[in-house]
Amino acid sequence: MSETPVTVTVNGVEIAEADIQTELQHHPLPDPAQARQAAATALVMRELLLQEARSHGIDTADTDTAIATLIERAVQLPQADAATCRQVFDANPKAFRTPDLYEVAHILFAAAPGIPEDRAAAKSAAETTIADLVTDPSRFAALAAERSACPSKATGGQLGQIGPRQTVPEFEQALPKITPGTVGPEPVETRFGFHVIRVERRIDGRPLAFEQVQDKIAQYLADTVRHTAMRQYLQVLIGKAEISGIELEGAGAGSPLVQ
Repeated sequence: MSETPVTVTVNGVEIAEADIQTELQHHPLPDPAQARQAAATALVMRELLLQEARSHGIDTADTDTAIATLIERAVQLPQADAATCRQVFDANPKAFRTPDLYEVAHILFAAAPGIPEDRAAAKSAAETTIADLVTDPSRFAALAAERSACPSKATGGQLGQIGPRQTVPEFEQALPKITPGTVGPEPVETRFGFHVIRVERRIDGRPLAFEQVQDKIAQYLADTVRHTAMRQYLQVLIGKAEISGIELEGAGAGSPLVQ
C-alpha cells in the first residue's frame, strides 16, 4: 500500500494534493518522487507569490497577471548598456561567429532502436566498411552506392553542406572530430543505425561584428540578471514564510518561475 502524501502548506494555506497531481504533467521526471517534489515546489512558489501580491494590494483574480505585476514592482532588472555588451563581446571573441559548415558524405547501415541483434550487425558492417576504406579510400562512393541504406547512395553518399541542427546530435557532434578529407575511424551510432562518415571539407565560420550581436548579448544579460534576481527574491519569500510538508532547499533556483 502506498503511503499517504504529506500535506503541504504555505503560511497555513494547504496545497491540495489534487492540484499537485494536476501539476505533475508539467514535470515529466522519471522518478515519481522527484516529479511530485518538483510539482509541489512549483505550486508552493506560486502560492508564495500570490500571498505576497495580496499583501501589496494587487488583485489576484487573474493569478498570472498578479504575479507579473508583483515581479515588475518588486524585482529590479537593470538593463545592460552598450558598454557592458561590448565588454562581453571583447572577452568572448570565439563565441560570436557564424557556425562552421561541413561538406559531408556518409554510408548508413540501418538498424531500428531496441533490437540488439540488428544494431550489432549494423555496427559490424560499418566497421568492415571503414577497414575497406583504410585500404582504398577512393572506393567511398562505390561502397556507398553498394551498401548504404540512405537515399544519398545515389550520389555516392553525398549530403552536401551540414550546419548546426541539420542532423541528429550524435552525427553533428562527430563532424568536428574528423579530419577534413578523411573517414572517421569509428562508426557513429544514431537512432537510424551506424554511419560511416567522410568529411570532405570544413568551412570555418567567420567573425561577426559587434553590431550584429549586440541585441543578442543584451538579451542574454537580461535573462541572466532576471534569473538571479528572481531566485534571490523567492529565497527571501521562502525565508519569511512558514512552509510545511516539503523541503525547499535551493527551491528558488529550481522553480520554473525563474526560468
